[in-house]
Amino acid sequence: MALIENENLSNSNSEDFNLKKMLFTYLKQWKWFVFSCLVFLALTFFKLRYTTPQYSAIAKIMLIDDSDQSMGALKDLSLFSENEEAKVDDEIQVIKSRSFLRNIIKDLNLNVTYFVKGRLQELELYKKSPITLNFIESDSIINSVSFSFYTEIISSTEFNYKITEDGISKKYTFGETIPTSFGGIIITPKDGNLNNYLGNTIKVKISNVESLAESLKNRVNIVPSAKSSKVISIGLTDPVIEKAKDIINTLIKEYNRSSIDKKNEISNNTAKFIDERIEAIADDLVSVDNSIVRFKTGNKLTDVSTEASTFIQSSTVNQQEMDQSKIELSLLNSMKGVLGDDSEKYDPIPSNLGLGDAAIGGLSNKYNELLQRRKTLLKSAGEQNPIVVELDQTLSGIRQNLAQNIENSANSLKIRINNLQNQSSRINSKILSVPGQESKLRSIERKQGTKEQLYLYLLQKREEAAISLTATSPSAKIIDEAYNSNGGPVSPNKKIAYIAAMFFGLVIPFGIIYLKSLMDTKIHNKEDLEKEIKNIAVLGEIPKVNGSDKFIVEKNDRSILSESFRIIRTNLDFVRRSKEVKEFNNVIFVTSTINNEGKSFFSLNLALTMANTNQKVLLIGADIRNPQIFSAIKKNAKDLKDRGLTEYLGDSSITIEESINHLNINNINLDVLLSGVVPPNPAELLMSDRFKQLFEEVSVNYDYVIVDTAPAMLVTDTLLISKYAGHTAYVTRANYTEKKILNFAKELHAENKLNNMMLVVNDVKQSNFGYGAKYGYYGAPEKKGFFGRFKKS
Repeated sequence: MALIENENLSNSNSEDFNLKKMLFTYLKQWKWFVFSCLVFLALTFFKLRYTTPQYSAIAKIMLIDDSDQSMGALKDLSLFSENEEAKVDDEIQVIKSRSFLRNIIKDLNLNVTYFVKGRLQELELYKKSPITLNFIESDSIINSVSFSFYTEIISSTEFNYKITEDGISKKYTFGETIPTSFGGIIITPKDGNLNNYLGNTIKVKISNVESLAESLKNRVNIVPSAKSSKVISIGLTDPVIEKAKDIINTLIKEYNRSSIDKKNEISNNTAKFIDERIEAIADDLVSVDNSIVRFKTGNKLTDVSTEASTFIQSSTVNQQEMDQSKIELSLLNSMKGVLGDDSEKYDPIPSNLGLGDAAIGGLSNKYNELLQRRKTLLKSAGEQNPIVVELDQTLSGIRQNLAQNIENSANSLKIRINNLQNQSSRINSKILSVPGQESKLRSIERKQGTKEQLYLYLLQKREEAAISLTATSPSAKIIDEAYNSNGGPVSPNKKIAYIAAMFFGLVIPFGIIYLKSLMDTKIHNKEDLEKEIKNIAVLGEIPKVNGSDKFIVEKNDRSILSESFRIIRTNLDFVRRSKEVKEFNNVIFVTSTINNEGKSFFSLNLALTMANTNQKVLLIGADIRNPQIFSAIKKNAKDLKDRGLTEYLGDSSITIEESINHLNINNINLDVLLSGVVPPNPAELLMSDRFKQLFEEVSVNYDYVIVDTAPAMLVTDTLLISKYAGHTAYVTRANYTEKKILNFAKELHAENKLNNMMLVVNDVKQSNFGYGAKYGYYGAPEKKGFFGRFKKS
């Protein structure tokens, strides 16, 4: 056996050894890992068993762009450029608006839910409830109520009513009014479903609509299918898959219905404006017709002069162009009046009136479209919302551009009208010969034709507006109606749950062991001791003895304890032979750093092990401050002498032979010199000349002299008598001796205060022990528990 650390090992071998040790440290605690995994798996099993499953419903829709094609030429301008991604995000916010969700809750009656109690949890009876709840109070009151109660169905006509599950119940008849804090309620049964729930308790929960809408808003998940895509996915997770499907499908229907209403509002406003203009032009047309009748009657005109037909024809064309320009100017003035009224700045303006300036028509359409988007956003956001503010700024800019374009067009028309009037004057000068009456008649007829054309044009536009009103399409095209996306529950995920249970089952004991090792400041076996003190030989390890085991070796004993002391005896003989000690070579001092490290236990068993080989051995109790050997052997020895070491040292008349006890312990002959009474001056007593005389005599008369001394760190006794020792066994204790105090042992060895120091590790757990316990070589099974050995020394 190698007693000195081999310093020639390579770094790679050391690292490999450390890795093996680390793995062994965790593997030897495999029972805790198995126990932890079993506990977490059991907890996960019960958690999964009694957890309400959650289902996910998903639908896909495509948002339809309804922008007017006439705006295509203006979209390149920064004022009219659109961010499609932002537009999709805006529509998502509209779909998730509280107004939509409130309508869904009311349509599906989601604020009233029914539950039946199972073994450990409540199950919602969506569309399967055997009863129906009716309210007497108005919806405005019911929508703000949060209330729940329990009903136990007794028969097809009666039920018990109670506020709390354990409260006092009262019997009612179906259809009878039940008074509550918010008004009366009436419970009625459903046909064909009541008998299945006889004797069951039904919980009815009434929820606040606003709170429910907020909760539903947080649960509904709406995301684009891809970046810049108009296809969006609407998802909802709920314990009842049918309920989730109904909510999503109803949400889509509500969105389409709202979009249709908004488009119809624009068409209605346009038709209203056209109707007003038709009425005004119709009155003008009647007035012109009456003027013709009066003029012809008064002037008795029946035919047109053929002489000025060419000039009149030219004049007619010129007049038509001038009248058309005036009409356009009149329409522009009308639109200018609409734009100038600040009280109606957020009302739609007329569009598609056929003006010559395409920019005005495009701006009108764009203005109406942005105005409609603003109204949509106001349902889910306030007027101070950044998006609404930005839209207000954009609308204001469009109004300014419209006003500017109208002003420019009006000025152009005025110039054109002036030019046409000048041209008309020149033509009229050429037809002076035509009777004034005929000229007047032609003028009236021309005015009549212009009014008729404008009247027919407006009638056509009114029909187009009516057609668009009846043919309005929704803003969302349904790609996939709501369906169960996972085919089953999405949570709890059993596979992931069990994997997580195994993970925590392994991590927690690993973490505990790791933290314990980080905070561990004690030695545990020979290997730990050799790492701390590398230049002192380690004789061996002494295993931890359980309470049911014997802590004193016996003759022909094959226990792990006995074998460990045999190994120590062999190693001690090897060290003695390798050292050249001239004096007291057979005297072995046993000491330790502090109390309770087991030096007295080691001294007694080492002496018995050496005596078991028919050697003459003397055990001396030199720890006269705290003697422990007597308490260990008093049950195995009788008629012990009342004289000991202190009596021998203090009384010169007492001989060594008179102080030594000749004992037979477990069939092993051993001489023992007990400590005797505790003296008042132990240090001075140990420095007497008789102590030297004692060792000079016993070292000659005995093969081995084992001396149990006091702890070296606590008192000076051991250092005072260390010169009489040929060798010193320094005892440490596993799981007790701090690594820091081993520095004291290093100092003693470095300063040669203890002769030929050798180390021993006491109380090593068998799981940390050598091959004897690990492989069961000696047939001594490993036992668990704590051993009852005397540990004070």
